[in-house]
Amino acid sequence: MIGTTVQTGGAATDAEPQAMVVDLKRNSLDDGPGIRTLVFFKGCPLRCVWCHNPETKHAYQELMFDAKVCIECGDCAAACREHAIDLADPGRIDRQVCTRCMECVDVCPSGALKRAGTLYSTDALYAEIMRDEPFYRHSSGGVTYSGGEPTVYLRFLSVLSARLKAAGIHLNIETCGLYNHALFEGLLLPYLDLVFFDLKFIDPVLQRKYTGSTNTVILRNFLRLHDTARIPVIPRIPLIPGITTTENNLVSLAEFLSSHGIRKVELLAYNPLWTDKSSGLGHGLDYDRKKFMEKEEINKIKQLFKDFDIGKFRTLDY
Repeated sequence: MIGTTVQTGGAATDAEPQAMVVDLKRNSLDDGPGIRTLVFFKGCPLRCVWCHNPETKHAYQELMFDAKVCIECGDCAAACREHAIDLADPGRIDRQVCTRCMECVDVCPSGALKRAGTLYSTDALYAEIMRDEPFYRHSSGGVTYSGGEPTVYLRFLSVLSARLKAAGIHLNIETCGLYNHALFEGLLLPYLDLVFFDLKFIDPVLQRKYTGSTNTVILRNFLRLHDTARIPVIPRIPLIPGITTTENNLVSLAEFLSSHGIRKVELLAYNPLWTDKSSGLGHGLDYDRKKFMEKEEINKIKQLFKDFDIGKFRTLDY
């Protein structure tokens, strides 16, 4: 079986839901009110060519390699039973041979090799989150579910969120919108205080070209949530130069929002630092802009949304 060695964040019974988590980012100030803990869940139904968190695409544990910190000691190659590691190869790992047993990670002294993904029980993740409870209490902060796509784990989130809400924790979710609305509404929505909902395209052809899925369900879910939820639902547009930032796309998104009486939007500027992570996973790049957005680009986009409250103009998470 591939990936038989799975690091866990705590024991879980067969009946208890589990979730694969890549990271917990503590002390965040950009993903909801107050000081927050971001939980990056692993797994997503989309395949965006610019994905800023490529280690969250797949719902299984992966092996990451960071060439910048490798000291070329050879311990990993000696430990690899499959002979999948070659120090002469810049990428080090033959991904076709590697079984993701992670024994190389356990012997790597520099941290150049890492597990991407830890399997958590609800008890274990709740305990990790509640370490930050004093910060939430004193800043009116809370927890933000991110990813990847958190709704991949709706049953897990339902159980976890019930406990967090009982403890008085503010809950936010960042979603791509591709989920089963009935399950979302029944299992998770009752516990949420805020939703950040990504909108990338109006044109379904462009959506499929750049994300691997049409947006029919996404747009329908957004409108249903906006019309029926008793909490704020904030649309967010990732600004990917040459892809989502074309004038036609941004104007169509602005017109879509305006036609439904929506005047608040968040614009998320491109961050080029994700490309190193993608290569560290052995993934190819379908989009590889190496620089941040320039001031002129940002100002032009702001003009297209001059009739909106665009809130905080920030850079996409890295």
